[in-house]
Amino acid sequence: MQKPIFVCQQCGFASGKWHGRCPSCDAWDSFVEEAAPQAKRGSPVRAPEPVPYPDVASTDLIRTSTGLPEFDRVLGGGLVPGGVVLLGGEPGVGKSTLLLQSASALANAGRRVLYASGEESPAQLRLRGARLAVSSANLLVLAETDVDAIAEAARRSRIDVLLVDSIQAVRCGELTSVPGSVGQVRESAARLVALAKSTGVPVVLVGHVTKDGSIAGPRTLEHVVDTVIQFEGDRHHAHRILRALKNRFGPADEIGVFSMGEAGLCGIPNPSEVFLAERAPGAPGSAVLAVIEGSRPLLVEVQALVGETAYGSPRRVALGVDAGRLAMILAVLARRAGVDVGGRDVFVNVAGGLETTEPAADLAVALAASSSLTGRPLAERTTILGEIGLAGEIRSVSRLDARLREAARLGFDTALVPAGAASAFSSGLRLVPVRHLAEALVAANVA
Repeated sequence: MQKPIFVCQQCGFASGKWHGRCPSCDAWDSFVEEAAPQAKRGSPVRAPEPVPYPDVASTDLIRTSTGLPEFDRVLGGGLVPGGVVLLGGEPGVGKSTLLLQSASALANAGRRVLYASGEESPAQLRLRGARLAVSSANLLVLAETDVDAIAEAARRSRIDVLLVDSIQAVRCGELTSVPGSVGQVRESAARLVALAKSTGVPVVLVGHVTKDGSIAGPRTLEHVVDTVIQFEGDRHHAHRILRALKNRFGPADEIGVFSMGEAGLCGIPNPSEVFLAERAPGAPGSAVLAVIEGSRPLLVEVQALVGETAYGSPRRVALGVDAGRLAMILAVLARRAGVDVGGRDVFVNVAGGLETTEPAADLAVALAASSSLTGRPLAERTTILGEIGLAGEIRSVSRLDARLREAARLGFDTALVPAGAASAFSSGLRLVPVRHLAEALVAANVA
C-alpha cells in the first residue's frame, strides 16, 4: 500500500507528513491527506486527435425516471446515464427516505438498483423500508463503507443505478484518515465519479451539511459532480423543498415540493394552493406574492407583524426573506413614504417554509408591514409584485406574465404591478399600475 501525502489547499505544496502551518505559503491548517499518485509504467499513451465540433456525433439524451415526478422535475427530467447527483440536506430532513422511495420506484420499474448504505445495517434499512412499502427483488442492499468494494459490487451486479448513503460514511483504503475527512470525501467521490463515467451508471450520493447550511466536505466535491440538489425544510414542518443548485443537464434553481407523512414523501403538484391553504382572510399584515422558482411560478403568503418594542433597540426578524433587503425596505418606507417603524419591532415571515431572495418580493413586504402597522388588511384576492428602489420607485420584475397567469389560475382578480410593465399582460386580472411606494400604499389602502 502506498503511503499517502498531505497537500496544502492554498498553494499545492506536498509533503509526506502533516503540517499545522504550510512551509511554502504560511497558511494555517490547510493540509489535507490525499492518495499518493501512482507511477505510470509501460509505453506512453498516444494522445487522441481532436475532433472539429461539427463532426462530433450527437446522441439523444435518454433519462431514467426516478418514479417521483417532483424529483424528476428538479433533475431536469430524470437521471442521466453516467451522471452523478449530490443530494444534501440537514439531518432528519428526509434524504434517506427520498433515496429509498426512489430506489423502490426504480426497482418496481424493472431497474436493478444497488443501495450502498454506510450508516445503516440491512436490517435497519428493511425496517425503514417496511414503512415505505418497499418489496422489489431488483433492489440490492449493500452495507459497506469501502468505496472500492462498493464499486466492485456495482460492476459485478450489472446494476442500472447506484445510490450511496452517504459520501461522508465511505472511505478509501489508501488513506489513513477517518471517513468524512476532506481527503476521504474527495478521493471517494472521485472514484465513484470515475465509475459512473466508465460504466454509464447513474450515481446518487447523499451528503450531509454543515452548520451554515453548505454541503460538508471540500468545495471541489460540488464541482466534480454533475448535479447538486439541496433538500430544505424543518423537521417539525410537513413541507419539504427540493432545490437544484447546479445542474449540467437541466435548469438550475428548479424546485420540487413534497409533504412528509407516515408513508414517506408525497409530491405536491400544486404547491401554490398548499402555501395559501391556511391563509387567514382579512388579517392585517398578510400579502400574497408570486415568486419564480426555476421554471415554476408559486404564490406564497408574506406575513408581517409590527409592534411596540420591549427592549432598548427594536428587533428586525426576517424568515424566508433576505434580512438586508428587509432593512432597506423599512428605511425606504420611512424616508420616501412617511411610514416610520424605526422604534418598533418588525417580524416578516414567508408562510410554508419557502425561502426567497427575489427583489420582486420588496413591494409585498412593504405593504404587509404597513398593513400590520395601520391595522388595515389588504384585499384578499390581490397579488403584489414589484422591486423597490432607494428613491421609492417601483421597478419591473422578471417573467411578469407567468406570475400573473398563476395568480389568475388560483382565482385572484387584482394585481399591483410596476407601471412600466402593466401593459405587458392581458387577462381577466385587473392590473393596478404603481410608480412609487407612496402611490402603492394609497392604492392598497394601507397608507
